[in-house]
Amino acid sequence: MRKSVDSVNQSAAADDSVLEIIHAVMHQYRAQQFRVLRDGPHDITHMDSKVLGFFGRNPGATQSDLAQHSGRDKAQLARLIKGLRDRGLLNGEADPSDRRNTRLTLTDAGQAVRRALQQQGKRLNATAVAGMGDAERKQLVALLQRVNQNLANVADEASKK
Repeated sequence: MRKSVDSVNQSAAADDSVLEIIHAVMHQYRAQQFRVLRDGPHDITHMDSKVLGFFGRNPGATQSDLAQHSGRDKAQLARLIKGLRDRGLLNGEADPSDRRNTRLTLTDAGQAVRRALQQQGKRLNATAVAGMGDAERKQLVALLQRVNQNLANVADEASKK
């Protein structure tokens, strides 16, 4: 797997396309972020981490809340949630006011996995900007925010048509 990661990043680094470079950076980030948990007791995927992150930030939210937030297919989310519950990372309790809804929260193990992902993310962030001064980091963040906003503007314009 190491060779494929290097191959992907070398071809993208040779290309001057901003989005290709951003893709290569994210590919490296995800590969290194999940390497920490890959060999542990929980096989965490990118989508698993997104679901754990959502319920970590929104304890007691429902699967419908997640679907609305993410825009993902409800069936896909139901499979992800079931898998996380089966692995003991997510807990569900019936909503007292509407027993058709299940309120989801992270278990202690789910919180530990989320913390490990956050810690690894902080380490990778520090590694990614190593050697950059404060002004360079701020400039990089500002430029990436502008790229993100430009793409969001295109999406907003397309939705108005």
